[in-house]
Amino acid sequence: MGAPSSTYRVQFTPSFTFADATAVADYLARLGVGALYASPMLDAREGSTHGYDVVDPTRARPELGGDEGREELQKRLRELDLGLVVDIVPNHMVVPNPWWEDVLEHGQASKYARYFDIDWSSGKVLLPVLAEDAEDEVHEHYVKANWRRGNTELNYRRFFDITELAAIRVEDPEVFEATHRAVLSWGVTGLRIDHPDGLADPGGYFRRLREHFDGWLVVEKILGPDEELPQSWPVDGTTGYDALREVCGVFLPLTDAFAGNFHEVEHSSRQQVADSILVAEVRRIARLVQGVEFEDACKAVAEVMVNFPVYRSYLPEGLRYWETAVRLSKSPAVRALDEQVRADPHGELATRIQQTSGMVVAKGTEDTAFYRYTNFVALNEVGGSPDRFGLSVDEFHQRAARREAAEPLAMTALSTHDTKRAEDVRARLAVLAEIPDEYLAFEAAMTGKYGISEPTLNRLAWQSVVGAWPLTEERLGAYLEKASREAKIKTSWVDRNEDFDAEVAAWPAKALNEPEVASFAERIKAPGWVNSLGQKLVQLTAPGVPDVYQGTELWDFSLVDPDNRRPVDYEVRRDLLERLESGWLPEVDDSGAAKLLVVHKALQVRKRGLHGYRPLRAEGPAAEHVLAFQRSGVITVATRLPVGLEQKGWQDTVLPLPGAKWTDVITGRPATEDLASLLDTYPVALLVQGDQ
Repeated sequence: MGAPSSTYRVQFTPSFTFADATAVADYLARLGVGALYASPMLDAREGSTHGYDVVDPTRARPELGGDEGREELQKRLRELDLGLVVDIVPNHMVVPNPWWEDVLEHGQASKYARYFDIDWSSGKVLLPVLAEDAEDEVHEHYVKANWRRGNTELNYRRFFDITELAAIRVEDPEVFEATHRAVLSWGVTGLRIDHPDGLADPGGYFRRLREHFDGWLVVEKILGPDEELPQSWPVDGTTGYDALREVCGVFLPLTDAFAGNFHEVEHSSRQQVADSILVAEVRRIARLVQGVEFEDACKAVAEVMVNFPVYRSYLPEGLRYWETAVRLSKSPAVRALDEQVRADPHGELATRIQQTSGMVVAKGTEDTAFYRYTNFVALNEVGGSPDRFGLSVDEFHQRAARREAAEPLAMTALSTHDTKRAEDVRARLAVLAEIPDEYLAFEAAMTGKYGISEPTLNRLAWQSVVGAWPLTEERLGAYLEKASREAKIKTSWVDRNEDFDAEVAAWPAKALNEPEVASFAERIKAPGWVNSLGQKLVQLTAPGVPDVYQGTELWDFSLVDPDNRRPVDYEVRRDLLERLESGWLPEVDDSGAAKLLVVHKALQVRKRGLHGYRPLRAEGPAAEHVLAFQRSGVITVATRLPVGLEQKGWQDTVLPLPGAKWTDVITGRPATEDLASLLDTYPVALLVQGDQ
C-alpha cells in the first residue's frame, strides 16, 4: 500500500463516533483528501475525548461504535477510494484495566506482570491514589498511598507525569503481539505511532512493526531544527512538526524585536521538572549507576537529561547528542555515568536514561518553558525553537528540497491535536513581527489598564487575545488557567495560589470588553488572512504528505487542547463547498470560504501527484514578498510579509514563468507574470500548465 495523497485528521470522541465519520466521508472525498486520519480507535477510558488512554487494545472502542462501526466506516471509505490512517500508542495503557487488575491481584505471579514496566524490588506496586489525609492501605501485592508520593516514589514507568498511564513493555514480543494483533488485522492504509521516545528500543520496535505492516508509517518524533530521524528506522517520516516550523517560519520577518534568553528559561524549567515531578524516574535510573553515592548519581542523571540538545539519543546512533549533554554537565558522578552508558549502550541504564530524557525535555520545554518565555508565542510550538526567529526564503527552499530528496512521504502539518495554537492564530501573530513597535506600544498601554501581575503570563495573555480574536470569556479563561498552571511560576496544578487564580479568572471579562483590543485585533486581521492562505497553500503543495486538521479548511483560531477538540460544523462546510464547486469565488472575509477554496483546489491538484522541487524567484522591488516553487507541472505562489507589501505595492514585480501557457486553478484565469495582476483577487495562486 502506498502513501495517501493527503490526510484529514479527525478526533473521535463520544460525541463524534465512527458513524459520524462515516457520514462525513463523502464530504472529505469531495474536498479532495486522500485518507481519513483517525485519532486512536482502540478501546479507551469511558468518556475520553482523545483516546490515548487505551484500556483494551484487542478491540475497537465500543463507545465509538465498536468493531462493527469501524468496519462500516472502512467499507464507506473504500467505496469513496479513501484510505484510513490510524493513530496508535504503543508506549502505555490507562490503569486500571483488566491486565493491570490481574497484576494487582496476583503480583509477580500474574501472566501480565511482565507486560508493565514495574520495579518489583519492594515486592509491591505503589498506587498513589489516596487523599493527603488518608491512611496507607497495604495489600498483598500493592500499596495505596498519598497521591503526592507518586512523583518521588512511584515504582512503575508512566507516560510523563501521568500516574494513570502505565508504560507497557512493547519490546517484549508477547506484549507486542497482544497489543498490536487487532489493529494490524484491520487492513489500514497507514499507521501513526505516538510517542516513540518512550520506547525502550524505538528502532527495534519499528523493525518488528515492519515485519507485520507494509503500509505508510509515520512517527510522532519531535526533531530539533538540525536533527534528522535515525537512518535505521524503517519509517516514512515524522508527523510533520519539523515542516510546521519551516512553513510558519518563512512567513515571519527576520527581526530581533522580541529577542530574549530562551535557553536560560528552558534550562531552569527542565531542572525544575527533573527535581520535582520526575524525581521517581531519576531515582530509579540513579540506582543503576555503580560506584558512586546514590545522591551524587541522582544529580548526575538529572543534569545530563536537563542538558540534552534534543529529546533523546538512540545509542549508539546519535552519540553526538549524548556527548553534548555529558560535556555540559558538571556533576562529579557524570564521568561514571558516561562510562557505564558507553560500555553498554543497549543495557538497562542507557535504555532508561534515554527513555526518560524525552520526558524531561518535553515537560520542561513544551509544557513549562513555552508558557514562561512568552516574548513571541507564535514560535512556542511543538518542535519549535523560540530562539530562531523566522526562516529565510533560501533556507526554506533548501529544507523543502531536502525533504523531497530524503523523505518525500513524510507527513506535513500546520495544526494538530497537540499544537499550542492553531495555524490561523500563528498566521495572525506573524503580523505582529512586522509591526513590533506598534504592537508593543499597544501591549504596554493595555497592561497599564488591565495588566496581569505575573509579567510572562501578561504577555502571553495579550498575544492570545489578539491572535485568537474573537473568543469567549469561557474559552480564554480556560486557556489562561491552563497556561498559568503549566508555567508553574505563581500557581500550578499541584500547588494552587487561590488569590492569583482568582486574578487570572477575572481577567478575560476586562480584556475582552476593551474597545482598544477589538480595534487592534481588527488592524491585524486582514494581513493575518494573507499569511493564513499563503502558509496553507505552501503546506498543501510542498514536499511531503500534507495533513488537514479537522475544521481547519476554514479559519481556525483554536488554542491548546481541549480548545482544539471542539466539535466541527460539517454542514456549514458542505454548503460552502457546494457553492465553490459551482464556480463561486468568495471574498477573503470572516466566513473563511476563501481558505476552503484554496484547500479544495490544492488537494485536488495534489491527487494528481507532485514530484520534484524547483525554487522560483520573483524579480523587482517587491521580490522579497513572494515565495514560489514548481513541482511537476504545478507552480505555487504565495504572498509573504503583507504589511510591508501594503506600504509599497507590487511595483512592477514579476514572477518569470517557465514554459508555455499557465492557468491559475484557484481563480480559473490565465496566469500572468505580473504579480499585481496574478494576485489581484487572492494573495495566492496555484498554476498548472495549459488550459483547465
